[in-house]
Amino acid sequence: MSRARIIRIATRSSPMALAQAEQVAALLGELGVDSELVKVTTAGDRWMGDLSKLGGKGAFVKEIDHALLVDDADLAVHCLKDIPGDIPVPEGLKFAGYLPRDDVHDAVITADGAPLAEQPAGTVVGTSSVRRRAQLLLHYPHLTVKPLRGNVNTRLARLEEGHIDVLIAAVSGLHRVDQAHRITETLDLDTMCPPIGAGIITLECRADDAELLELGARLDHSETHRQADAERAMLHALQGHCNSPIAGYASTEATGRLTLHGKVFNEDGTQWLDSHQWGVPEDPQALGFFVGADLLRQGARAIIDAIPH
Repeated sequence: MSRARIIRIATRSSPMALAQAEQVAALLGELGVDSELVKVTTAGDRWMGDLSKLGGKGAFVKEIDHALLVDDADLAVHCLKDIPGDIPVPEGLKFAGYLPRDDVHDAVITADGAPLAEQPAGTVVGTSSVRRRAQLLLHYPHLTVKPLRGNVNTRLARLEEGHIDVLIAAVSGLHRVDQAHRITETLDLDTMCPPIGAGIITLECRADDAELLELGARLDHSETHRQADAERAMLHALQGHCNSPIAGYASTEATGRLTLHGKVFNEDGTQWLDSHQWGVPEDPQALGFFVGADLLRQGARAIIDAIPH
């Protein structure tokens, strides 16, 4: 790496995204590499309506990818869960590495401090995640789920202002913005299966940038990389859209064997499919495609296609 080169890190401008980018900047600093942040406000940040009107989760990454492609930035820092799995990474770009995975659980924050099971009928839970909505309606049908967009700080403010009674947020995200002390309870993975790529920060750069690909490889966490490959292969096999309640997570057993648990829900959680399989760590994508194929065999295509998008 040229000592004269300052790596321009493209990031969303939300508090959580900036915390993630600063984490990457600190890691680069430990390798003796200087960097600066390039703040990008994406369409997903500007739009407070239904994400499907903007083409789904890709609304959070398109402008950042464009900054790389036109050489306004050198390195992008993404939450892997925000990167669509049904379309490839734009031509000319490449994932450079994955940081060690954070907690994949979802947390509950309630206004009254009581857990979800003790909330009275009609309690309003704020979330715009179709994945969370389906699982909330499945396990807590007495609750009322209403759309709530915005970054985690904005959503916490809506809870404090009394617009909602309960907020669901990622444990890892709450830690990144120093709000973990607000957690009322942490949901187990059977109750709230996480999104594909939960807790994973990925680095992306131009495919011809050999220096950054080498740096990314030095920062890459091999276990997380394998889990990401398995999960995204499953997501690609399912070819879901932004309104598809698809969930799943890979993990590594003590023996080194890779396991992948995938789920597909309909909108209100009254129908759901489940697949849990194991594979060798040397071929995580094969495991992902196998789980995706198993869910399709069970009828996932009909459930996914029945949801408007």
